[in-house]
Amino acid sequence: MNYMLPLSYAWGNFSVLAVGIWAIVQRDSLDAITMFLTGLLFTVLTDIIHISIFYPSHDFLSDAKRFSIGMAIFSLLLKPVSCYLVYRMYQERGGE
Repeated sequence: MNYMLPLSYAWGNFSVLAVGIWAIVQRDSLDAITMFLTGLLFTVLTDIIHISIFYPSHDFLSDAKRFSIGMAIFSLLLKPVSCYLVYRMYQERGGE
């Protein structure tokens, strides 16, 4: 991440990843998939805030920083697709 985004960005995304692994491992747990979906929706909001606040000005934008912010934006664009797929999994497990 080239030290551009704060540690809260990394901790938020890694903790949602850990909950996602838990949701995949426990196939019968509705609580795990609910927590994973809630975490994904929450990180969409926090990622938007992190990227908009910590985006560097054009003068200080090196290639490594440009790549880092590009991957963060790409991750943000893929999260709605992940939310949809997790919601489908939630419905398969008996969610309302």
